[in-house]
Amino acid sequence: MHVTLVHVHVKPEHVNDFIRATHENHRHSVLEPGNRRFDVLQSPDNATHFVLYEAYASEVDTARHKQTAHYLKWRDTVAEWMARPREGLRYHGLYPETSA
Repeated sequence: MHVTLVHVHVKPEHVNDFIRATHENHRHSVLEPGNRRFDVLQSPDNATHFVLYEAYASEVDTARHKQTAHYLKWRDTVAEWMARPREGLRYHGLYPETSA
């Protein structure tokens, strides 16, 4: 399993806009082939800090996600709302074990 933790810091005036746009991206992402999880987390201590937990069965599935219309729309929509560039940290998911 290929996991990316994407840290996003949003300008305070765009937090609600970001949440709406990210919800739309989430709804489509969980339907993608190879998607295992797509969690959207907001820090309880800093409402402008989000973490997207994206898990895909393979690197191919992860790469396909970045070519989807919904991801490209999200990326372009939220770009100006970022307080700083988003940071994606990649991990290998060990558990739960998956058959794919």
